[in-house]
Amino acid sequence: MKKRRSMLKRTKGFRNARSTKQKQAREALFHAGKYAFAHRKDKKADFRGLWQTQISAAVRPHGISYSKFMGILKKKNILLNRKMLANIAELHPQAFERIVAEVQG
Repeated sequence: MKKRRSMLKRTKGFRNARSTKQKQAREALFHAGKYAFAHRKDKKADFRGLWQTQISAAVRPHGISYSKFMGILKKKNILLNRKMLANIAELHPQAFERIVAEVQG
């Protein structure tokens, strides 16, 4: 009984019989765990894509593409990751302009 109760507690909010019947609740939990694992990986890719878009939008007015910008950063050994670059571009545009000037000059 305790096992069933704890399982049904974890399926609270699931639709239809998946939240009330033990067999279907167990099946729903297995799938939920599988999706949660896969989507934790997807989340990282989603954020990377967002940062790339933000950086691209910030360097376009300076007449440079995202890929060229990242390539030159790597060649000049400027070790800023995409998350930090996107953050700087959004919150500190003057500092980002100095980074772009360093890359171009």
